[in-house]
Order: sequence, then C-alpha cells, then structure tokens
Amino acid sequence: MTISEVSKRYGISQDTLRYYERIGVIPPVHRTESGLRDYTEEDCGWVELAGCMRGAGLPLPALAEYVRLSQEGDGTIPDRRELLMKQKERLALQIEAIQKTMERLEYKISCYDKAMETGRLVWD
Repeated sequence: MTISEVSKRYGISQDTLRYYERIGVIPPVHRTESGLRDYTEEDCGWVELAGCMRGAGLPLPALAEYVRLSQEGDGTIPDRRELLMKQKERLALQIEAIQKTMERLEYKISCYDKAMETGRLVWD
C-alpha cells in the first residue's frame, strides 16, 4: 500500500507518517526495490496503533519507547504493560477533570434554564 493510500485510510498526513517513522513511533516501513514505502498489513497495524495511542494522549517519546520495547521481544512485556498502565492512570485523571467540568456546566445551564422560566437569574 502506498503512503498516499495509508494517509487516506488512517487520516494521517504523509508528512506525519514519515515523521512517525523517522522518530520511531512506527517501525521502519517496508520498501520496494526502488526505495518507495510499501506498507504491509503489519506496517498498517503500527500506524493504526500510533493513531489510537496518540488519541489516548500518549506522548510521542513514550510511544516510540513502546515501539522500541515491542521490537525487543517478549522480555519487555512487563515494561510495555507499565507504560500503558501509566497512561491509563493519566487518562483516568483527565476523565475525572472532564466530569467535574461537565457537572459545573450542567449546573450553570440549569441556572440559565430557571432564569429563562422565571425571568430572574439566581445562583444557588
């Protein structure tokens, strides 16, 4: 699969795909005899993982470390698990903060709803 096709498939720019490969966020992509990138399904799996992990907020250096560890083999399973557990904990804190923000917004909206009904804004 060409870089253009992978870019369209995953919604990641070609420049970003090249950058991810250069910094180790995805392993080196297979190449044709003429040197053009020829993404295999395995390569695409790494691209998909990178998108997922970036969506989960994993910083690029941590993602590159995860890829490096993965390439070293099963002996790094505990390290990879720990890396993912730390990110899961960070996400849980973010979710908690977002939930508090949602509750505050719901309160403010309810105050404005009451004000529209009564013609008077009151903060409880």
